[in-house]
Amino acid sequence: MSSNILITGAGGYVWVSEQAEALSKLGISVLQLDLSDEDAVVKSVLQHDISIVIHTASAMDPSMALPLITALSKQKQVNGSEAIFIHTSGLGAFYDKTGWPAGLLRDTDAVFDTEKRLADSFPIRKTDVAVIEHAEKRGVTSFIVVPSTVYGQGSGEWNKLSIILPLYVRASLSAKAVYKFPDYSKVAGVHISDLTALYGLIVEQFLRGESIPSGREGYYFALAHDIFLGEVGDHLASELRDRGVTTNSEARTYSDEQAAATSLGVPVQFVQMLWDAGANIVAEIPRSIGWKPAWDKARFLQHIGDEVQAVVDLGKPKSSLVDSLLAATSG
Repeated sequence: MSSNILITGAGGYVWVSEQAEALSKLGISVLQLDLSDEDAVVKSVLQHDISIVIHTASAMDPSMALPLITALSKQKQVNGSEAIFIHTSGLGAFYDKTGWPAGLLRDTDAVFDTEKRLADSFPIRKTDVAVIEHAEKRGVTSFIVVPSTVYGQGSGEWNKLSIILPLYVRASLSAKAVYKFPDYSKVAGVHISDLTALYGLIVEQFLRGESIPSGREGYYFALAHDIFLGEVGDHLASELRDRGVTTNSEARTYSDEQAAATSLGVPVQFVQMLWDAGANIVAEIPRSIGWKPAWDKARFLQHIGDEVQAVVDLGKPKSSLVDSLLAATSG
């Protein structure tokens, strides 16, 4: 089976003409669309013979996903081939801080049923449910990919930085001091190359006609390893002292979440969700289809200097995430 693939959000943040031009020079066909305009989306999907969509543009807004699914269903009617929609969700939907039930979560549990029951309490959950149900109605095969804390420098033409760790590194560089979270604070992490490999593996298995979990059972949590943030702070402090940025190789601990929020430049209510979530999730489905992350915790900590250098070289992450969080709290 051959198919054209549409990747939304490929530039890393809101499209501008410079991004389109840069990607076009690489031989990539660039579509500049209002994803909420169903007629325009359907027309483009049919015109370009697209049967696979990898949606990374928004986890918060279903209006940007549902027209794409509708378009895929129409494409399926036209050419008779299967169509798939891979939606990028957010790990925050599965934290007890946002209303998810406390305790161990396995991806083989009835994740969809819980999301549906709690959909109105958190926008990412509401979007996941809308995507799965709309795809079911339209005969489109759906997958939900849930990235954890992404790190590593991307190889794309435009935005090459992730969000969470670069904000932390920038705050440390600006203050010329490293403040860390308590040693027990934990998030899950995944290198950008391992995350993209998971997307690719899902597409590859689908194109081969393999039967893999999808729809209500198709939650793919991209959890490569744990990241203990106390360790990150200690390694970062040592790295910045070696670079002459600080004079102390030991990190101090944030006094409270408000101090962390002020340093990082995010609303205080999002600090724990982004940097201190303590996710308690067992992810079996990605590995069941052959996902083998190349990066583990030891390799990540050994290359903490790469995270610093990426921020030094590339500056501020080009993302609207923080702006979205600020807007959410001000509204």
